[in-house]
Amino acid sequence: MKTLHKVTINGFKSIEHAELKLGDLNIVIGANGSGKSNLIGVFRLLERVLSHNLQVYVASEPDRLLHHGRKKTSSLSLDFEFEEHTYGFTLKASQDTLVFEDERLYSNGMSSDTESIAVGHKESKLKEAIVSDTTRSSDRIFPKVRNLVVYHFHDTSDNSPAKQTCNVSDNRSFRPDAANLPAYLYWLQEKHPVQFRHIEEHVRLVAPFFDRFDLAPSRLNEKKIKLEWRQKGSDAYFDAYSLSDGTLRFICLATLLLQPNPPALILLDEPELGLHPFAIRLLAEMLEAASKRVQVILATQSVTLLNNFAPKDIIIAENDGLKTTFSRLDEDKLSLWLDDFSIGELWEKNVLGGRP
Repeated sequence: MKTLHKVTINGFKSIEHAELKLGDLNIVIGANGSGKSNLIGVFRLLERVLSHNLQVYVASEPDRLLHHGRKKTSSLSLDFEFEEHTYGFTLKASQDTLVFEDERLYSNGMSSDTESIAVGHKESKLKEAIVSDTTRSSDRIFPKVRNLVVYHFHDTSDNSPAKQTCNVSDNRSFRPDAANLPAYLYWLQEKHPVQFRHIEEHVRLVAPFFDRFDLAPSRLNEKKIKLEWRQKGSDAYFDAYSLSDGTLRFICLATLLLQPNPPALILLDEPELGLHPFAIRLLAEMLEAASKRVQVILATQSVTLLNNFAPKDIIIAENDGLKTTFSRLDEDKLSLWLDDFSIGELWEKNVLGGRP
């Protein structure tokens, strides 16, 4: 269910210029250093802007965000086009930081109807514009841009957010780093048992030893909860520290993709990390099913994952040493190849591009 129709990028990291039309499911592939993760980085920057953390994110290093640094690129701009409105901003280098040269809204198809929210400020004024906006366009666009969420479950160390005890009431939404995983699963168990059972069933498929989650507030502090589970044929105690890295990541991914109320746009960077090939195929099925309800963008280097998607869903990221470009596959041009080879095999053979 497409929410974001197009993103336009100028001067961001390796991306000098790109206008990328988006579908329901968008699989970005490319070589190391091609810039596919920089596309995900566009949305990380958006998150920092909307959460009023731009200055902390820049951290006196604006050159790392500007295309080849400020000597070549003095500003960057991003525009996010939805069905009726587009939100965008231009950030310019100023001393050791980035400030807003312009923050804007406009109605699609009416470029003359551009509304400048503010200029020269250090943090976004979009939320404040809701109060004074007589056209209510900012009121309509703010929930849309806030509902574009980048998820990252790579940290499975002992300090991983997913392994920690959390507040049992922290269940309004699934956090991007899975820091409220036990609380969110407990909420699903109590309020959405069908989806909760689906998550458990998917975990059993990739981890045959797994029996079920054992979730309840702590007896010593009922405001806290941690991830606990049962192993088949055992009465021993198991928690998140007992799970392999791949199993914990899969639990996070299953929770994200099978939940009843996911965000409008899910963004993932190499979600296949540490997963068994069978788990990757299950991940592909969950992604395909999720894209019927929400929009999905992910960057991957997995041939196994790529094999599960149609050419129309695939975006090639390439870098010529100077800049990143993006292009979609032409299914008609690949039709003869696809009679004998899978998409992943064609990528390995360098037929698709996106290779060193």
